[in-house]
Amino acid sequence: MPPTENTTVAVAGGGPAGIMLGLLLARAGVDVTVLEKHRDFLRDFRGDTVHPSTLEVVDELGLTEQLEERPHRKVSTLTIGRGNEPVVQAELETLPGKFPYLAMMPQWDFLDMLTDHARSYSGFRLLMNTEATGVVEQDGAVRGIRYRQRSEDEDGGQEEHELRAVLTIAADGRDSGLRDAAGMVPTELGAPMDVLWLRVPRSPDDPSGLNGNLGGGAMAVAIDRGDYWQVAFVIPKGGYDATRSEPIESFQEKLLGLLPFLGENVRDIDDWSKVAFLNVTQDRLERWYRPGLLAIGDAAHSMTPVGGVGINLAIQDAVAGANLLSLPLLEAQSDADRFAKTLNPELLARVQRRRRMPTVGTQAVQQLLQRQVISKALSEDAALPPLLRIIGGTGPWSNLIARVMMFGLRPEHVRSPAVALPVHRGEGRPA
Repeated sequence: MPPTENTTVAVAGGGPAGIMLGLLLARAGVDVTVLEKHRDFLRDFRGDTVHPSTLEVVDELGLTEQLEERPHRKVSTLTIGRGNEPVVQAELETLPGKFPYLAMMPQWDFLDMLTDHARSYSGFRLLMNTEATGVVEQDGAVRGIRYRQRSEDEDGGQEEHELRAVLTIAADGRDSGLRDAAGMVPTELGAPMDVLWLRVPRSPDDPSGLNGNLGGGAMAVAIDRGDYWQVAFVIPKGGYDATRSEPIESFQEKLLGLLPFLGENVRDIDDWSKVAFLNVTQDRLERWYRPGLLAIGDAAHSMTPVGGVGINLAIQDAVAGANLLSLPLLEAQSDADRFAKTLNPELLARVQRRRRMPTVGTQAVQQLLQRQVISKALSEDAALPPLLRIIGGTGPWSNLIARVMMFGLRPEHVRSPAVALPVHRGEGRPA
């Protein structure tokens, strides 16, 4: 029998949703164990867009100063053009609130910042190199996680464990193994495109902000990251093999045709190994929970890259979950028979009801833009997509769509209690 451990909340997935929920619950005095299957957070081309809605949550936690100390780039202008004509141009400086910009921040830095703060609460535990392999079930309810922990030594063995919990959270992404183990199957919504990600050096006299161009069967977006451009080259769904079969020089010329300001720096992409492929999906669970288990973030609803909203919607799920569940979990934590009882499923249903509208609405906006803009841009149709004729330029429609994407349809604010006091407050993390 594998060794058995106990916690109040077991979270599979050390991404933005899992770490934020763990932080907020530990701050409220709830014991939380977060399992992350990788040995660190250093993975490239993850969601790096931190929207104003998330910056407000960070500020409510008193972490704005810590975020400012981390490497990031503020983006306040979003421009999508067709040739030399801007068809969407939004000035984020007109947004309300303290943070009228996008913060482009490597996700590993963002997660390190949250984890540093979360570790200051004694109830927070993060297990790296640890993969959830299944759920513990009893009497029709999920009672925890089975997991495998790999040795720090690459040649070392793997230990099997069982972690009992009052509540289990699936926050392990769009390919959630825990969600699959629990028999929860999302509905595929489809996406017309895939994305190639790459880095191109940025020159000091290049434009700033987010700049895109579309038309003639192609679309590309470049995001200002300071000394380099993070470029998304959009291709038709299933078109990766055909694109990669071409010489890399042909790909360079397509990039230059869409984003001429890249100039000769585009020649730095001289091998296909410098181009990463993202299989774009969009799906959603009809029911996010089972007795004893709740899915949040991409495990509940995967987003396409349109608007860069995935990380921010996941964090909104975590904030709503903590707001609604922290007090019931704190009460359950004091019950000696807590592992034999099932947390009221209605509490989990409340989380889904709270977050369903903004999830469905955001996916609908993405689908509209994918259908009316991206699909037409990739079809080599010379006509300007009708939607862009309506929202084009610097008019109010561009700013309205930008506002919806930046704040979401239901921005969440931290309402969960701050019961636990940080330990080793001056050091930022316990010894």
